[in-house]
Amino acid sequence: MALCMILLPLLMAAIALLIPVGRGRPWRPWLFPLTAVTQMTLVVITLAGGTLTGIGLGWLDAGVSGDWLVLDPPGRIVLLQVSVLYLFCSFYAVGYLRYRKETANRVFCACLLAFLGAMNLVVWSHHLGVMWVAVEATTLVTAPLIYFRRTRESIEATWKYLLVGSVGIAMALLGTYFLAYSLVHVGLGAPLTMEGLLAHAPQLSKPWVQAAFVLLLVGYGTKMGLAPMHTWKPDAYGEAPGVVGALLAGGVTSCAFLVLVRVTHICQAAGEGVLTSRLLLFLGLFSMIVAAMFMAAQRDFKRLLAYSSVEHMGILALGLGLGGPALFGTMLHVLTNGLTKGVLFLSAGNIHRAYGSKSTDQVRGVFRRLPLSGTLFFLGFLAITGSPPFGPFISEFAILTGSFQLGRFAVGGAFLVLLLVVFIGMSRTVLRAVQGRPPVTAGGSAPVRETLLTILPPALLMLLVLLLGVIIPAPLDALLKDAAAYMNSLPGPGLGGLP
Repeated sequence: MALCMILLPLLMAAIALLIPVGRGRPWRPWLFPLTAVTQMTLVVITLAGGTLTGIGLGWLDAGVSGDWLVLDPPGRIVLLQVSVLYLFCSFYAVGYLRYRKETANRVFCACLLAFLGAMNLVVWSHHLGVMWVAVEATTLVTAPLIYFRRTRESIEATWKYLLVGSVGIAMALLGTYFLAYSLVHVGLGAPLTMEGLLAHAPQLSKPWVQAAFVLLLVGYGTKMGLAPMHTWKPDAYGEAPGVVGALLAGGVTSCAFLVLVRVTHICQAAGEGVLTSRLLLFLGLFSMIVAAMFMAAQRDFKRLLAYSSVEHMGILALGLGLGGPALFGTMLHVLTNGLTKGVLFLSAGNIHRAYGSKSTDQVRGVFRRLPLSGTLFFLGFLAITGSPPFGPFISEFAILTGSFQLGRFAVGGAFLVLLLVVFIGMSRTVLRAVQGRPPVTAGGSAPVRETLLTILPPALLMLLVLLLGVIIPAPLDALLKDAAAYMNSLPGPGLGGLP
């Protein structure tokens, strides 16, 4: 099943590239829904199958044993979230490319399909080296997507994305080497699989484990967009098409967080839970502070969403740092944040296309000009800022409750205050855009109309976000509890046992 999920999108990407330029432009985008529906079918079969077995690839390296491709409990949550988001984005992409008939879409289609394969590889990887390769692959295949509109700003955003991401991934590679040396330093020859590292974690060299975690946190924190490693996000999210922004904010960041969860789990087993907790709590709160500062006077609503992503990556880091009872809410927040980001970026793409601008100086009266997209954008704003009865409210409340149960009242109080500041700052930009009368010149002489393919996907995503705030289905609740139990399963001074 793992190989099917990884290879199918890559095969579809190859087909998209082989179709002659020009001839397949109208129907090439329909490869997205075909791949996404197949992927979702495989995911349902996989998650319904209970305990999964990994795929041993030890024959690639003499003496290496263990499974390289395994779907662990946290990976199931990320796989579900990424697959659902990609499913709706795939139909939206078909509608979006109809507005770009003059632009060749062969590279765009191939990269967007390969992107799904790279994310699947991250989710299934249980070898630190394979995880690193998979995360780097997501960077390489998404860079051309950011540059799709071929503007001066988009090429600048693409290069910034590549340069900052390359520095981060280089730090992650160095951290992987350090973690490998922590095995060699004590005379162990175990492979860099999760199972091998967890089994030998108590014997790992503590100084090398500590150095490795710092480097891995900075490296994969850059891919997540944690402050101060977030500098690529505002430009990349601001210049990328809305569907690409949705997958960056709900796909790449979730995959990077999953790798960070696995690294933290290893360090927890090695007895370094205090160090990991303090660093995660610091970066989590710091990211929320930075996001709140930049949201306060933000006029570009797509860059606003980028800082919202910084904030929510901080919330995930905060929940992971708290551990224990907060982990259920943390894994739920991976799901609710990813789906809500889909609503916001897809509706924001509709607004940007209709007005030809991202600035609230020109974007006014969205409720009147684009009533459906404006309503979805406003509801997405309410959801992402933790307003009831939407899903992010439940996940953030679960993290807050977990912090109080652990006696972390100062952390919980700071969390509440920052959520309030973010709500106030974000509301200024959103309300400025959706209220009032649209400018006379907005959109030019041929205004863009809302179509079924560009409205139904974010509307259905919004419905899912609302349902997750009302009820968590029993199968999903079981998956979330399994993920939290897995992350808290190790004895010793780990995250879950911190005072």
